[in-house]
Amino acid sequence: MIPELVIISGMSGAGRSTAAKCLEDLGWFVVDNLPPELIPTMVDLGARSQGNVARIAVVVDVRGRSFFDNLKESLADLSQRQVKRRIVYLEASDEALVRRFESVRRPHPLQGDGRIVDGIAAERDLLRELRGDADMVIDTSGLNVHELRAKLDARFAGEEEPELRATVMSFGYKYGLPVDADLVADCRFLPNPHWVPELRPYNGTSEEVSDYVFDQPGAKEFLDRYAELLQLVAAGYRREGKRYVTVAVGCTGGKHRSVAVSEKLARRLSDAGVETVVVHRDMGRE
Repeated sequence: MIPELVIISGMSGAGRSTAAKCLEDLGWFVVDNLPPELIPTMVDLGARSQGNVARIAVVVDVRGRSFFDNLKESLADLSQRQVKRRIVYLEASDEALVRRFESVRRPHPLQGDGRIVDGIAAERDLLRELRGDADMVIDTSGLNVHELRAKLDARFAGEEEPELRATVMSFGYKYGLPVDADLVADCRFLPNPHWVPELRPYNGTSEEVSDYVFDQPGAKEFLDRYAELLQLVAAGYRREGKRYVTVAVGCTGGKHRSVAVSEKLARRLSDAGVETVVVHRDMGRE
Protein backbone atom coordinates (compact mmCIF):
# COMPACT_ATOMS: atom_id res chain seq x y z
CA MET A 1 0.00 0.00 0.00
CA ILE A 2 1.39 3.39 -0.99
CA PRO A 3 1.40 5.65 2.08
CA GLU A 4 -0.22 9.04 2.25
CA LEU A 5 2.36 11.83 2.16
CA VAL A 6 2.37 15.34 3.63
CA ILE A 7 5.25 17.73 2.96
CA ILE A 8 5.64 20.44 5.60
CA SER A 9 7.56 23.50 4.49
CA GLY A 10 7.48 27.27 4.73
CA MET A 11 9.32 30.12 6.37
CA SER A 12 11.93 29.51 9.05
CA GLY A 13 10.38 30.51 12.36
CA ALA A 14 6.80 30.05 11.13
CA GLY A 15 6.15 26.83 13.08
CA ARG A 16 7.42 23.88 11.04
CA SER A 17 8.63 22.05 14.16
CA THR A 18 5.28 22.55 15.89
CA ALA A 19 3.46 21.23 12.82
CA ALA A 20 5.73 18.18 12.69
CA LYS A 21 5.18 17.43 16.37
CA CYS A 22 1.42 17.77 15.95
CA LEU A 23 1.32 15.25 13.09
CA GLU A 24 3.58 12.91 15.04
CA ASP A 25 1.13 13.04 17.94
CA LEU A 26 -1.65 12.17 15.50
CA GLY A 27 0.15 8.99 14.50
CA TRP A 28 2.02 10.13 11.39
CA PHE A 29 5.55 8.87 10.72
CA VAL A 30 7.51 12.15 10.70
CA VAL A 31 10.91 12.70 9.11
CA ASP A 32 12.57 16.07 9.78
CA ASN A 33 14.91 17.74 7.27
CA LEU A 34 14.93 14.84 4.82
CA PRO A 35 16.84 15.76 1.62
CA PRO A 36 14.17 16.27 -1.06
CA GLU A 37 15.71 13.76 -3.45
CA LEU A 38 15.10 11.03 -0.84
CA ILE A 39 11.35 11.66 -0.49
CA PRO A 40 10.39 9.10 -3.20
CA THR A 41 12.68 6.57 -1.49
CA MET A 42 10.92 7.24 1.81
CA VAL A 43 7.57 6.60 0.15
CA ASP A 44 8.88 3.32 -1.31
CA LEU A 45 10.05 2.19 2.12
CA GLY A 46 6.63 3.01 3.55
CA ALA A 47 4.95 1.00 0.78
CA ARG A 48 7.02 -2.04 1.78
CA SER A 49 6.01 -1.79 5.43
CA GLN A 50 2.85 -3.85 4.87
CA GLY A 51 0.65 -1.03 6.16
CA ASN A 52 2.73 -0.25 9.25
CA VAL A 53 3.69 3.16 7.80
CA ALA A 54 0.48 4.38 6.18
CA ARG A 55 1.01 8.13 6.67
CA ILE A 56 4.32 9.95 6.24
CA ALA A 57 5.03 13.61 6.98
CA VAL A 58 8.30 15.09 5.71
CA VAL A 59 9.66 18.46 6.89
CA VAL A 60 11.76 20.28 4.29
CA ASP A 61 13.40 23.68 4.38
CA VAL A 62 14.62 25.28 1.18
CA ARG A 63 18.00 26.91 1.64
CA GLY A 64 19.37 26.98 -1.88
CA ARG A 65 18.40 26.80 -5.54
CA SER A 66 19.79 23.26 -6.03
CA PHE A 67 17.82 22.14 -2.97
CA PHE A 68 14.65 23.59 -4.47
CA ASP A 69 15.33 21.99 -7.87
CA ASN A 70 15.69 18.59 -6.18
CA LEU A 71 12.36 19.12 -4.46
CA LYS A 72 10.65 19.95 -7.75
CA GLU A 73 12.04 16.76 -9.31
CA SER A 74 10.83 14.68 -6.38
CA LEU A 75 7.33 16.20 -6.56
CA ALA A 76 7.20 15.50 -10.30
CA ASP A 77 8.25 11.90 -9.66
CA LEU A 78 5.54 11.47 -7.03
CA SER A 79 2.91 12.93 -9.37
CA GLN A 80 3.86 10.51 -12.15
CA ARG A 81 3.49 7.64 -9.71
CA GLN A 82 0.11 9.01 -8.57
CA VAL A 83 1.21 9.20 -4.93
CA LYS A 84 -1.33 11.05 -2.83
CA ARG A 85 0.63 13.98 -1.44
CA ARG A 86 -0.20 17.35 0.07
CA ILE A 87 1.95 20.37 0.81
CA VAL A 88 1.41 22.35 4.02
CA TYR A 89 3.08 25.76 3.85
CA LEU A 90 3.61 27.79 7.03
CA GLU A 91 3.72 31.55 6.56
CA ALA A 92 4.21 34.53 8.85
CA SER A 93 4.70 38.27 8.47
CA ASP A 94 8.18 39.78 8.43
CA GLU A 95 7.44 41.50 11.75
CA ALA A 96 6.41 38.24 13.44
CA LEU A 97 9.44 36.36 12.10
CA VAL A 98 11.89 39.07 13.18
CA ARG A 99 10.35 39.11 16.64
CA ARG A 100 10.68 35.33 16.94
CA PHE A 101 14.30 35.22 15.83
CA GLU A 102 15.20 38.08 18.14
CA SER A 103 13.44 36.43 21.09
CA VAL A 104 15.63 33.33 20.78
CA ARG A 105 18.72 35.36 19.78
CA ARG A 106 19.42 33.27 16.73
CA PRO A 107 20.29 34.41 13.20
CA HIS A 108 18.14 33.57 10.23
CA PRO A 109 19.70 30.63 8.34
CA LEU A 110 19.92 32.67 5.12
CA GLN A 111 20.96 36.08 6.44
CA GLY A 112 24.73 35.51 6.11
CA ASP A 113 26.48 38.75 6.99
CA GLY A 114 23.28 40.75 6.56
CA ARG A 115 20.29 41.40 8.79
CA ILE A 116 17.48 39.06 9.78
CA VAL A 117 15.16 40.81 7.32
CA ASP A 118 17.62 40.07 4.51
CA GLY A 119 17.48 36.35 5.29
CA ILE A 120 13.67 36.44 5.47
CA ALA A 121 13.46 38.18 2.09
CA ALA A 122 15.84 35.66 0.49
CA GLU A 123 13.90 32.70 1.86
CA ARG A 124 10.53 34.16 0.86
CA ASP A 125 11.82 34.60 -2.68
CA LEU A 126 13.13 31.03 -2.85
CA LEU A 127 9.85 29.62 -1.53
CA ARG A 128 7.51 31.68 -3.71
CA GLU A 129 6.80 28.92 -6.22
CA LEU A 130 6.40 26.25 -3.54
CA ARG A 131 3.91 28.46 -1.72
CA GLY A 132 1.88 28.72 -4.90
CA ASP A 133 1.75 24.92 -5.17
CA ALA A 134 0.73 24.41 -1.53
CA ASP A 135 -2.55 22.67 -0.72
CA MET A 136 -2.80 24.42 2.64
CA VAL A 137 -1.26 27.76 3.63
CA ILE A 138 -1.33 28.69 7.32
CA ASP A 139 -0.43 32.19 8.47
CA THR A 140 0.96 31.80 11.98
CA SER A 141 1.61 35.51 12.60
CA GLY A 142 -1.22 35.81 15.11
CA LEU A 143 -1.38 32.18 16.25
CA ASN A 144 0.07 30.68 19.40
CA VAL A 145 1.27 27.07 19.53
CA HIS A 146 -2.11 25.77 20.71
CA GLU A 147 -4.04 27.56 17.96
CA LEU A 148 -1.69 26.21 15.29
CA ARG A 149 -2.10 22.70 16.64
CA ALA A 150 -5.89 23.14 16.60
CA LYS A 151 -5.83 24.06 12.91
CA LEU A 152 -3.68 21.04 12.08
CA ASP A 153 -5.80 18.76 14.26
CA ALA A 154 -8.87 19.88 12.33
CA ARG A 155 -7.14 19.09 9.05
CA PHE A 156 -5.40 15.80 9.81
CA ALA A 157 -6.90 14.15 12.90
CA GLY A 158 -9.80 12.35 11.24
CA GLU A 159 -9.37 8.75 10.22
CA GLU A 160 -11.71 9.23 7.29
CA GLU A 161 -11.06 12.01 4.81
CA PRO A 162 -14.19 14.22 4.65
CA GLU A 163 -15.37 15.74 1.43
CA LEU A 164 -14.40 19.23 2.53
CA ARG A 165 -13.02 20.90 5.63
CA ALA A 166 -13.40 24.60 6.30
CA THR A 167 -11.94 27.15 8.67
CA VAL A 168 -14.11 30.21 9.21
CA MET A 169 -11.85 32.96 10.52
CA SER A 170 -12.98 36.33 11.87
CA PHE A 171 -10.44 39.16 11.63
CA GLY A 172 -10.03 42.90 11.93
CA TYR A 173 -9.10 44.91 8.86
CA LYS A 174 -6.97 47.23 10.99
CA TYR A 175 -4.69 44.25 11.69
CA GLY A 176 -4.42 43.25 8.03
CA LEU A 177 -5.95 40.63 5.75
CA PRO A 178 -5.27 36.96 6.59
CA VAL A 179 -2.74 35.79 4.01
CA ASP A 180 -4.09 32.22 4.09
CA ALA A 181 -7.68 33.16 3.25
CA ASP A 182 -9.27 31.59 0.17
CA LEU A 183 -12.39 33.77 0.41
CA VAL A 184 -12.94 37.10 2.20
CA ALA A 185 -16.27 38.59 3.30
CA ASP A 186 -16.54 42.19 4.53
CA CYS A 187 -19.04 42.95 7.33
CA ARG A 188 -18.22 46.64 7.66
CA PHE A 189 -21.49 47.54 5.92
CA LEU A 190 -23.27 46.71 9.19
CA PRO A 191 -23.48 49.20 12.09
CA ASN A 192 -20.64 48.72 14.55
CA PRO A 193 -21.64 47.57 18.08
CA HIS A 194 -18.47 49.26 19.30
CA TRP A 195 -20.40 52.53 19.28
CA VAL A 196 -23.16 51.13 21.49
CA PRO A 197 -21.85 51.69 25.04
CA GLU A 198 -23.65 48.75 26.63
CA LEU A 199 -22.36 46.36 23.90
CA ARG A 200 -18.78 47.61 23.64
CA PRO A 201 -17.37 45.35 26.41
CA TYR A 202 -18.81 42.21 24.82
CA ASN A 203 -17.68 40.34 21.70
CA GLY A 204 -19.56 38.68 18.86
CA THR A 205 -19.91 35.35 20.65
CA SER A 206 -22.31 36.93 23.14
CA GLU A 207 -26.02 36.71 22.54
CA GLU A 208 -26.45 40.47 23.02
CA VAL A 209 -23.99 41.39 20.26
CA SER A 210 -25.16 38.66 17.91
CA ASP A 211 -28.80 39.73 18.26
CA TYR A 212 -27.84 43.36 17.64
CA VAL A 213 -25.84 42.49 14.50
CA PHE A 214 -28.54 40.31 12.96
CA ASP A 215 -31.29 42.79 13.75
CA GLN A 216 -29.63 45.25 11.35
CA PRO A 217 -31.00 45.68 7.81
CA GLY A 218 -29.30 43.33 5.39
CA ALA A 219 -27.55 41.16 7.98
CA LYS A 220 -29.73 38.07 7.68
CA GLU A 221 -29.94 38.44 3.91
CA PHE A 222 -26.15 38.66 3.74
CA LEU A 223 -25.77 35.49 5.80
CA ASP A 224 -28.32 33.60 3.69
CA ARG A 225 -26.85 34.59 0.35
CA TYR A 226 -23.22 34.16 1.37
CA ALA A 227 -24.00 30.70 2.75
CA GLU A 228 -25.62 29.84 -0.59
CA LEU A 229 -22.56 31.14 -2.42
CA LEU A 230 -20.30 28.98 -0.28
CA GLN A 231 -22.43 25.93 -1.10
CA LEU A 232 -21.80 26.62 -4.78
CA VAL A 233 -18.09 27.20 -4.24
CA ALA A 234 -17.78 24.11 -2.03
CA ALA A 235 -19.24 21.94 -4.77
CA GLY A 236 -16.68 23.34 -7.20
CA TYR A 237 -13.83 22.75 -4.75
CA ARG A 238 -14.89 19.11 -4.38
CA ARG A 239 -14.93 18.64 -8.16
CA GLU A 240 -11.43 20.14 -8.40
CA GLY A 241 -10.10 17.95 -5.59
CA LYS A 242 -9.63 20.79 -3.10
CA ARG A 243 -10.29 19.51 0.39
CA TYR A 244 -9.57 22.51 2.61
CA VAL A 245 -10.82 26.09 2.47
CA THR A 246 -10.36 29.12 4.71
CA VAL A 247 -13.19 31.65 4.73
CA ALA A 248 -12.22 34.97 6.31
CA VAL A 249 -14.90 37.31 7.66
CA GLY A 250 -13.74 40.82 8.50
CA CYS A 251 -14.88 43.93 10.29
CA THR A 252 -12.91 46.88 11.61
CA GLY A 253 -11.46 45.38 14.78
CA GLY A 254 -12.36 41.70 14.58
CA LYS A 255 -14.34 41.77 17.82
CA HIS A 256 -18.05 42.22 17.15
CA ARG A 257 -19.57 41.95 13.66
CA SER A 258 -17.11 39.53 12.05
CA VAL A 259 -17.18 37.26 15.11
CA ALA A 260 -20.99 37.12 15.19
CA VAL A 261 -21.23 36.45 11.44
CA SER A 262 -18.45 33.83 11.57
CA GLU A 263 -20.24 31.90 14.29
CA LYS A 264 -23.51 31.81 12.33
CA LEU A 265 -21.77 31.04 9.04
CA ALA A 266 -19.81 28.16 10.55
CA ARG A 267 -23.03 26.72 11.91
CA ARG A 268 -24.60 26.89 8.44
CA LEU A 269 -21.62 25.11 6.88
CA SER A 270 -21.61 22.46 9.57
CA ASP A 271 -25.33 21.83 9.08
CA ALA A 272 -24.61 21.40 5.36
CA GLY A 273 -22.12 18.60 6.06
CA VAL A 274 -18.89 20.61 5.89
CA GLU A 275 -16.49 19.89 8.75
CA THR A 276 -15.89 23.37 10.13
CA VAL A 277 -13.57 25.03 12.63
CA VAL A 278 -14.03 28.62 13.85
CA VAL A 279 -11.01 30.81 14.60
CA HIS A 280 -11.28 34.38 15.91
CA ARG A 281 -7.89 35.76 14.94
CA ASP A 282 -8.04 39.24 16.45
CA MET A 283 -10.58 38.95 19.24
CA GLY A 284 -8.97 40.24 22.42
CA ARG A 285 -6.28 42.32 20.70
CA GLU A 286 -7.97 45.65 21.31
